[in-house]
Amino acid sequence: MTIAYEAISATELLDEYRPGSSSIFSSPRHTLLAGGVAAVLPPVRTLRELAQSVRGHGDLILGAVPFDDPASAHLVTPLRTRWADPFLPGEPPRRESTRPWRITPVPTPAGHLEGVRRVLELLRTGSVEKVVLARSLELTRPEPADVASMVRRLAVRDPHGHVFAIDLPGGRILVGASPELLVSRDGPAVVANPLAGSAARSADPAEDRRRAAALLCSAKDQHEHAVVVQAVAAALAPHCRALSVPSEPSLICTSTMWHLSSKITGRLADPRTTSLDLAVALHPTPAVCGTPTAAARAAITGIEPFDRGFYSGMVGWCDTSGNGEWAVAIRCAEVTGAGIRLFAGGGIVAGSVPEEELAETSAKFRTLLHALGLDLDSAPCPGERSER
Repeated sequence: MTIAYEAISATELLDEYRPGSSSIFSSPRHTLLAGGVAAVLPPVRTLRELAQSVRGHGDLILGAVPFDDPASAHLVTPLRTRWADPFLPGEPPRRESTRPWRITPVPTPAGHLEGVRRVLELLRTGSVEKVVLARSLELTRPEPADVASMVRRLAVRDPHGHVFAIDLPGGRILVGASPELLVSRDGPAVVANPLAGSAARSADPAEDRRRAAALLCSAKDQHEHAVVVQAVAAALAPHCRALSVPSEPSLICTSTMWHLSSKITGRLADPRTTSLDLAVALHPTPAVCGTPTAAARAAITGIEPFDRGFYSGMVGWCDTSGNGEWAVAIRCAEVTGAGIRLFAGGGIVAGSVPEEELAETSAKFRTLLHALGLDLDSAPCPGERSER
């Protein structure tokens, strides 16, 4: 499939986005607007079956796959697609003059600290090497969220990420701006960009540089990152005849966070392997689950007091040639008529400090809180009070 770009900007394409009747996915390479639904892929029992169902499908598919329930994956064939160049930095919309949101953290901050301590105990016993523990914020108010404005804010603040608003069953919408590319395929070229190891940005330039340098030199974060990179390279190796893995991570940043990053590239061994095949082979990486996978997943199930749903799953598209892009569903929220659920998590390894892990999730929440037009630059830990 050859992408037909139009003489239209991503911002103009976003003007045509209509929550509930279209979906949008933007990456550093291009922006896709998908309208209507021609078909919905039927439920499957495993991710492997999901990938097999896309082979030979005959049309582009777009959607989201949850963290831990393949049967709930939602992939559709759009009635129509339009393509434009990537978003460019710009001015966000004005802050909305609306009623405030009531914010309820789940678990409470104290509950999350206790969860981190439980993971640290598992690490001490040697049953796991890393567990990614998440928490959520539940936002409610009488007025529904303006999803289009959320997407616009996300796009202008982090245009180099993966900005998405994907329609889900039941009138839900998955909205986010993920900095992490799970995998892309463009012909024989394969790219994965795992992120692990994070630090909050600072509004003070000197302090911001200090935090970035400290992250790059952190033995704890370097170890956490290495675990993820090794797992991603091992999962891609059977599908690639050449694989290039950086010996050391680099730094990338979003509007709210610094991350350790490694860009892994390869050449596809079998041209029949689709981008979704590759994504399924990788999911879930230790960046969103932990390692060993089964033990980390069991710890998450036993400690987190909510169902992640599509958070820490994957979101993206795959075309008729097998090309496509899949981002890790982080820095995201699930929007419903009743409110919004935000999610954020962090990797717990030996040396993790519970209070620092809580602060990291709070910083990660800022991406979506800013998307809602909330000015929280002066708040040290958004979501730690039940109402704001």
